[in-house]
Amino acid sequence: MARAQFQKGQRVWVECVGVWARIEQVQPVWAKGFDEPVRVTYDVGLGREFMAQELAPAVTDTIADEAASSWRMLRARNKWQTAEDCPHHPFPGTYPVVVTDPQDWGGWRVPGAEYDRDPERIEYQARLIATAPRLFALAMALVESVSELPEDAPPEMRRLAERARELTREVTEVPGSAPTTEQVTTPISGRARPLPDTATESRATHAA
Repeated sequence: MARAQFQKGQRVWVECVGVWARIEQVQPVWAKGFDEPVRVTYDVGLGREFMAQELAPAVTDTIADEAASSWRMLRARNKWQTAEDCPHHPFPGTYPVVVTDPQDWGGWRVPGAEYDRDPERIEYQARLIATAPRLFALAMALVESVSELPEDAPPEMRRLAERARELTREVTEVPGSAPTTEQVTTPISGRARPLPDTATESRATHAA
């Protein structure tokens, strides 16, 4: 039996073609004697039907939008120092906590001694982490925009999109095994259409 994995109108990445498309029709295939479809295919307006394994949902629809709605920075009461003990802190008596769950669970915080050592740096880290989902969505939007019409994008824009794609790859795919101490991140394959090589154009620009 088969179940539809995508809905009509949903934006998907067509892996074998390398383009973004929208589901125009969900087409179940029925067989005599079965109460449910034996196969489900999708019409995305590219001249043939596609199976679910040939498609992937837009990352920004499944990850970044959800994270952006729940990641936020809160201020917790400083239990190890009173406001009078730490007038050099940006917000004496409190420290930043980034939560990633609607119920204020999960997320990121640092020990009190580390915060006191360099509070300005920790405050910056907290703001950056809380903003990360929106920055990720912005990077994905840049990649998608350039990959749809790469020949119309300026060389610098293509270079930035290629860099954005490299960074988002580290987020969108789960490594096959845990990284070693020498391998902090794992190279992965992206969803976006390959962008034109900008190395030659970049060198020419700097040479000029």
